Amino acid sequence: MRFPARPRPTALLALAVSTTFLASPLSAQRTNKPLLHGKHWVAVTGKPLAATAGALTFAKGGNAIDAACAMLAATCTMWDTLSWGGETQALLYNPRTQQVIALNALGVAPTGATVDFFRARGLAYPPEYGPLAAVTPGTPGGLLTLLAEYGTLSLADVLAPAIQMADGYPMEAQAADTIERFRSRIAAWPYSKRVFLPHLDERNPAQRAAPQPGEIFRQPELAAMLRSLVDAEHAALAAGSDRTTAIMAAYDRFYRGDIARELVRATQEQGGLITLEDLDRWRVKIEKPVSTTYRGVDVYKLTTWTQGPALLETLNLLEHADLRAMGYNSARYIHTVYQAMNLAFADRDFYYGDPAFPPAEPIRGLLSKDYAAARFATINPHHNDTSARPGDPYPYQGEQNPFRDLLEKWTPTPATSAGKPAGFQVSATFTPDENFRAGTTSIQAADASGWVISVTPSGGWIPAVIAGHTGVGLSQRMQSFVLDRAMNPFNVLEPGKRPRVTLSPSLALKNGRPFLAFSVQGGDSQDQNLLQFFLNVVEFGMNVQQSAEAANFASYQMQSSFGDHRSEPGRLEVRDDVPPWVREQLTQMGYHVEPLPRVYSPVTAIYIDAEHGAFEGAASDTGEDYGIAW
Repeated sequence: MRFPARPRPTALLALAVSTTFLASPLSAQRTNKPLLHGKHWVAVTGKPLAATAGALTFAKGGNAIDAACAMLAATCTMWDTLSWGGETQALLYNPRTQQVIALNALGVAPTGATVDFFRARGLAYPPEYGPLAAVTPGTPGGLLTLLAEYGTLSLADVLAPAIQMADGYPMEAQAADTIERFRSRIAAWPYSKRVFLPHLDERNPAQRAAPQPGEIFRQPELAAMLRSLVDAEHAALAAGSDRTTAIMAAYDRFYRGDIARELVRATQEQGGLITLEDLDRWRVKIEKPVSTTYRGVDVYKLTTWTQGPALLETLNLLEHADLRAMGYNSARYIHTVYQAMNLAFADRDFYYGDPAFPPAEPIRGLLSKDYAAARFATINPHHNDTSARPGDPYPYQGEQNPFRDLLEKWTPTPATSAGKPAGFQVSATFTPDENFRAGTTSIQAADASGWVISVTPSGGWIPAVIAGHTGVGLSQRMQSFVLDRAMNPFNVLEPGKRPRVTLSPSLALKNGRPFLAFSVQGGDSQDQNLLQFFLNVVEFGMNVQQSAEAANFASYQMQSSFGDHRSEPGRLEVRDDVPPWVREQLTQMGYHVEPLPRVYSPVTAIYIDAEHGAFEGAASDTGEDYGIAW
């Protein structure tokens, strides 16, 4: 993973004087978790039990797609900041076609979810929680489509670990304590109350209502739902269907059969809007990803229904800086990366939305190398720009901007007002920081036959509304829409539309072959964490475990995609082992620097070592991320 030296621009080299801090060679840095080594396969995800589900699936003879589906099913069943009613997005490398493929299994706003509907309820944005926060479930369709199109095993084999877990597994402290924290919210929803609060005694409110850490947590109705999917597969096979058709029979049962009817009944009973027609019309999309090239590495992301292209635009901007000469996490390095992110994320905040709805997002202009050069030239090398704005990418694709009037008036949503019109209320289940970093999980898998996949599923996190006897927790993704076109004319709520999400898997190829699979949980912080991870590998020669544990930093200057959608220009979190003189330089450059023992960055990753025919896997030391390799 060594990258050759390159010419260093003298103007930018001068900026690096006295700012470098390298306690020892980065390639020699020790890690808290070991670097995983495998020859046959690697499975990495957000929970140890879920990684075991991936390993069990590989042991059955499955490929990386089978293993990723098993890990996805397990994490949903464990409520690892998502559940079965959430959304799934993935990038995979198909060794048969030698192409990167994008999977879009994000739900859509249901019938009746309109700007007027939510404004009439005194809301500046759709709510953060509850039945009105739900888009249609996407994860079941995404898992079934991935498995049918690119896997090798049966649905019965892939769901077996999740079904065992739904029958009962020892709940980890993280989920158990989160349930207790939100017990009052959960108690308002009858089906959630029944599942999550087995010890609730309303006469004794001081008694813990949630499961104890380590207690066997049972979800019989979810187990029955998962078994019904397997039953649909078995019935189709018995009727003579092939493997793919049989798996898609389970898809039809979830979205058009008895599961759909119960999900809609229970959602509407609790005040939600999802209809049978919404489920029937919804489709998983297999798409072409977007990409850019940085230092000979081709980086792939999902398009503008996610925030992924912002990472690509930032890489295009940073091609005009000599980051290696500045030094890892020097003041100049942090400042340069922060300013480039400001510009790319300002573009995200104004131009990203569902490409299935007109007008078309200007993605060609946004990812133009010439546009990046012009944007980079606006960066002040000496001071933070708290007023960074979206640019105008349209001339770089030969068009005129249809929203020039909105662009000229655009401002970030400040933390002081949070964009709330007079008299409007925004709910606040989570703190602003928790909203910004609102978690999910991440999944990476690779195998010796060449399949590689990166997945960032989410939605239906605790506290979730459970849809009746299905056991399915509904998504909360509606909150990522805006109701005011002045904020983002591409992401205004409409029925049938996908919200612009933060979820952002990543794949990178080198010399046309898989090089890295990497993703991270953490809401709006995802692509800034992934950017730093990638630069750690490519610019500073770290292996994937060193990069996953490295001292990163976090900006809050972009608008949050959750809650009150606030922006906090100049706020900068750094790990407290960043030296005091670096922090002082950043303060002098206009940043409000917050040193913390840990800056949230739970990256999971796989490096594909083409030279040796092997894999290296990584799971950060931030939380419970875990990997297994063989």
